This record gives sequence, structure tokens and C-alpha cells, in this order.
Amino acid sequence: MFVIGEAFVDLVGPRGGRTLVAHPGGSPANVALGLGRLGDPVTLMTHLGQDAFGEMISAHLQHSGVRVEGGPGKGSRTSLAVATLAAGIATYDFRIEWDIGDLEPLPVETRCLHTGSLATVLEPGRADVENLLEREHQRARVTISYDPNVRPALLGSPEEARPGIEHLVTLSDVVKVSDEDLRWLYPDREDEDVAREWLATGPALVVVTRGGMGVFAVTAGLELRRPATPIDLVDTVGAGDSFTSGLLDGLRRADLIGGSRREALAAIDESSLISVLDTASLIAAITCSRPGADPPTRAELEEVQAGSSSALGSRTTTAPSPARQVPTAPATAPLQSPRTP
Repeated sequence: MFVIGEAFVDLVGPRGGRTLVAHPGGSPANVALGLGRLGDPVTLMTHLGQDAFGEMISAHLQHSGVRVEGGPGKGSRTSLAVATLAAGIATYDFRIEWDIGDLEPLPVETRCLHTGSLATVLEPGRADVENLLEREHQRARVTISYDPNVRPALLGSPEEARPGIEHLVTLSDVVKVSDEDLRWLYPDREDEDVAREWLATGPALVVVTRGGMGVFAVTAGLELRRPATPIDLVDTVGAGDSFTSGLLDGLRRADLIGGSRREALAAIDESSLISVLDTASLIAAITCSRPGADPPTRAELEEVQAGSSSALGSRTTTAPSPARQVPTAPATAPLQSPRTP
């Protein structure tokens, strides 16, 4: 697995509070983290500064088995996102620097490339990422995965954002998008209609996450609607990225990634797709049941699947800091990371 995109530090605290706690973040980095914890060999190509935050991010990812490439940019600083929490829901204010430089062809052993979010919209790195996707799409050697993970505050208007996003959809084999993203991009359209339209432009699989309403997935031969997983909500930070990790991990374990497996991916059977989607939803639920972008390891996932844990809400691995304590309430897994208003 190869992930390209931003890695930054989330400064997280309650809305109106005076204390912020630093946590490694960034949508692509969170996807790589989730894949690493699930046992997938994964490399993250990113941009980090020569500072303590950059060192913290590298150590955090490497501890979970992620190989980090790109290294610190000379004279640059690690990007920041200030996340404020209210009733477990996060909103963001970004301080982002994204310059990735010319990207070499992927290693020959790579079977899947994932990207999305800010890495695909912020200059100057956006053009480099798009060029890589275009080259790999033409080579047809890897599965290309894309999550727009829309951040409206950085995109201008939907009319300005749509062409670039739609172009990347045409280059992709797997697209995961939230209903919230689609409501912003296409305010007068149903998410299922957009998913079908996107599928017709090239992807083999399009998945729409719908918060507490579950998941909609469409292929050339299937349309599935799956429920969300009930949880005790702590916060939604990293939920959508955890779902994406689970989706790609599930497809890999079903031997459905790699350019040679594209036809098989497009023809995935119903029971296999249900299994992949439900496991990805469970992974997102576990993440939502504890503070921060803290996806489960393979062992933790298997423990929950075996029914040996009494409640997802009890699975916090570390106690939340005072700045991150929020009221818990019964909910269903959001399956998506909240976007900037």
C-alpha cells in the first residue's frame, strides 16, 4: 500500500477552552496509520517540517508500522490544524503547507495507491499528486483509491471545486466519499445519484458514508445499503479515514487490489462486499468510541469481532486528557471525518 498526502498536527480542545493538546493527524496520514495497525505494509509519502511536530508525526506513524518518506523539507514547518470539539463533533482551522515536489513512479511491488483531501487541492503539491495519478492510471498497474474529504474553507465554491474532484474520480478505481461532502458539492442532488454518475465515469467501486445512516455502495452489478454500527460516541476525529483504511484492508484481504484484479473488483459479489463494508464500519466505530484519530489494531478489531468486549465505548486505550474530555452519548458510528464549515 502506498499513501500520498498531508500529515499535520491536530491541536485539539473544547470550543471556547484555553488548552489544546497536540495529536498527529491529516487524512492521508490517518489512512496510512489505520492500514499499518491492521497489518498492511504501507508507505506514506508526505511533507514534514524540520521541527518537533515533524519528529512527533514520524515517530507516531513508524510506531504503527508505517514507512514515512518525503522527510522534512528544508526551512519548512510542519502544518497544523486547530480542531475544536463540541459534543464530540470537531471543526477545523487549517495552517497547511503542501509542497511534495516531483514524484517518482511507484515501487514495482506497489498494488494500491491512496490519496485525497488537502493533498489533491492545495498548490503547489496538488499538481504533482494529480500527475502521479494520471501516470499510474495510464499504466493500470495499481488500484487507485481516492477520498475527496472536502474542506470547503480551502476550496472556494462548489462550482470551482467540482471539476478537479470529478477529474480525480475518473482516474480512480475505488472512491470513498461522505454524504456531507456530496451535499456541499451537489446541494440539489441525491447522494446515490451522484455515486452512480461517478461510477459511470471510471471507478469500479464508489462508497458513500452517511454518518448514523450507514453506508451506500455501488458497482456495475450491485447496489448495497448497510447500517451504521451502534457506539458510545466520544468524538468523530479520524472516523472517515479509519473507514477508508478498513475498506482498503478488506479489499486487499479479498485479493481485489492491483491492476490485474480490477475486473474482479468491479465484479465483487454481494457477500464479499457486505463483509468488507461492515468490517470497515466497525473499524470506524471503534475509532469513534475513543478520543482522537486512534484506529484499532488487528488484534483489537478481532477482539471486538469475537464479542469479547462488552461495549465499544469502553475501548479507549488511553485516558483522554482534560482538554479532550467530552460527554458521551449513545450514537452510531459517523463513518466520516467532519469537514470544516
